[in-house]
Formats: sequence, C-alpha cells, structure tokens
Amino acid sequence: MNDVIARINRLSRKKREQGLTPQEEKEQRELRAMYLKYIRNQIADALESAGFKPKEKKEQTCSCGHCAPRAEKREGACPAEDIHRGCPGKIH
Repeated sequence: MNDVIARINRLSRKKREQGLTPQEEKEQRELRAMYLKYIRNQIADALESAGFKPKEKKEQTCSCGHCAPRAEKREGACPAEDIHRGCPGKIH
C-alpha cells in the first residue's frame, strides 16, 4: 500500500505543477478508489474486532427511479410503493 500512496502523491504533485494526461487522471482516480476501499476495510475490521456489527446496507433508490438523489427528485407518489419497501410512496 505504501507504493500506492507514493504514486498518488506523485500524481498529485504533478497535477499541481504541470497537469496530468487523461491516462494519468484515470490512474489517479483508480488509485484513490483502491486506497479508500483499503481504508474502509481497515476501519470495518477494527470496528468488528471491537465488537461493533455493521448495519445492513439498504438500497438507495427504488426501481422506478422515484427515490433518486435529492437533485433529481420527482413529484408525486411512487408507482412502485407496494413493490419497493424503501420508498414511502409519497412526495419526497
């Protein structure tokens, strides 16, 4: 993981100094995602070993798309309210 961190830092410095190529930008995004996943797993493992159990993840949106992120919310009742438990079927 030290090599990944070093590469992230090198790309970050290069971005500030002269900019990155599209390939380097993609590499930077992938490395950052890999690093964040590693950190999240480390935190989850530490919490589990301390006796905390992770909550079950709930689906963020219903299949009809009504429960979209806040910027994309739709008006009216959700047509899939009886199918999808997470959607209250109301105006959000």
